[in-house]
Amino acid sequence: MDGQLTFTGVTVLDGSGEEPFVGDVVVRGDRIERSGAPDDAGAGTVVDGRGLALAPGFIDVHTHDDVTVMVDPDLSCKTLQGVTSVVVGNCGISAAPASGHTRGFTVHERIDDYFRAVEDSGPAVNVASLVGHGAVRAAVMGLQNDADPSDAELGAMAELVAAAMADGTIGMSTGLAYEPGRYSRHEEIVALAAVVADAGGIYTTHIRDAADGLLDSIDESIAVSDETGVPLQISHLKAAGRTNWGRAIDALDRIDAARDRGVDVMADQYPYTRGSTLLEQIISAGALDGPSAFGHAQPEDVLVAAAPRHPEWEGHTLPEIAAVEGVHPREMADRIVAAEGRDCFVVLASMDENDVRTVMAHQCVMVGSDGISAGARPHPRLHHTYPRILGHYVRQEGVLSLPEAIRRMTSMPAERFGFTDRGTITPGAHADLVLFDPATVIDTGTYADPTTVPEGIHGVWVNGSQVVEDGHVTGTRPGRIVRGRG
Repeated sequence: MDGQLTFTGVTVLDGSGEEPFVGDVVVRGDRIERSGAPDDAGAGTVVDGRGLALAPGFIDVHTHDDVTVMVDPDLSCKTLQGVTSVVVGNCGISAAPASGHTRGFTVHERIDDYFRAVEDSGPAVNVASLVGHGAVRAAVMGLQNDADPSDAELGAMAELVAAAMADGTIGMSTGLAYEPGRYSRHEEIVALAAVVADAGGIYTTHIRDAADGLLDSIDESIAVSDETGVPLQISHLKAAGRTNWGRAIDALDRIDAARDRGVDVMADQYPYTRGSTLLEQIISAGALDGPSAFGHAQPEDVLVAAAPRHPEWEGHTLPEIAAVEGVHPREMADRIVAAEGRDCFVVLASMDENDVRTVMAHQCVMVGSDGISAGARPHPRLHHTYPRILGHYVRQEGVLSLPEAIRRMTSMPAERFGFTDRGTITPGAHADLVLFDPATVIDTGTYADPTTVPEGIHGVWVNGSQVVEDGHVTGTRPGRIVRGRG
């Protein structure tokens, strides 16, 4: 594609966080050619941007779209909200490496195999991948092995991480609240993070405990960065459980103190007070029975999002399902896991709105949806994270300014995760763009009806090709693999 595309009279939010300006943006092929004062539109396609804003495409740094980008390459749940690039392989879970131990936990032998499969599927978005520590550990030691690795096993894990970095992953993720990551000790993580640091990658972590052990878990993660020099990204920062509400400020203080002494640590967040995960993991962590890494969950806090063998359970809480089945809600939870296994995802109420706002306002926090594409009623963050921030938290609540919110979604994650020449509207940058109405953009999804289309997103372009037009996907799939520095 080498044609010209010109946005005229548009309010340009260039991703820098600076105040917008009204002017023209010219795209030639897959790159931005010019951004500035109005000029003769010339030949090619002209888009009248008067009354609308143009921003760089949103980069979702925390997704679980690893398989979804292949089975649903339009990825409408993301493109319809303005996302043009995704980072997969989060929370210790990645599509590679696989082995006989993983039992479906992963699907490809090497990251390079995964990248080829993604390219063959032709996704609409750009895709970068982390390698999951959980996948690596499971490949070497099995999914449910709670032993410390032997020297040989740790060496084998390090080789898998090094191979993934050489294949183009951008770093390593851990899920230290999940199986098998929760079995790992600090020394194991440090040894593997050192491999990532040597290859120029990033370390992202779903910390060990976001509830009573929040501060200790943040300290543990900071220590990994301190000891290895690897840049640290704390995933979906939160204070979980009612007894911990208000502790987000303490968590941020720990991050600030680490940054003051030179540790490279940042975080991301989704803009909701409910999370989502496997019901199996909530039960095995003891969350329904007392304090846990997920807080102490009450049955009414747990909403079933995906139960493929029993779709009639989806959209209902544990007490509602239990009342129909005639059993106690706690027993019902066990029955659901027995019937659905690792296929049951739930939405879990666990956070305080004031904490969400406190985290969002912090200068080192960017945006990540953490959406999981499973079931008829997934968490609405899958479809609505970015319009929710722009509409609710920017326009209605004023938690962030519009230029700053755009920066948190574009240039900030691009720089953090190594998306070269993306995340800004500047000459030479890839033409990943979102055209939206700042006065109307809003999330429309609810927990009861989460898969609606957001309002106010008028168009989305990936590498210069339009993938969304007025709330509909175009079927064009110009996405590319974004490889790391390894």
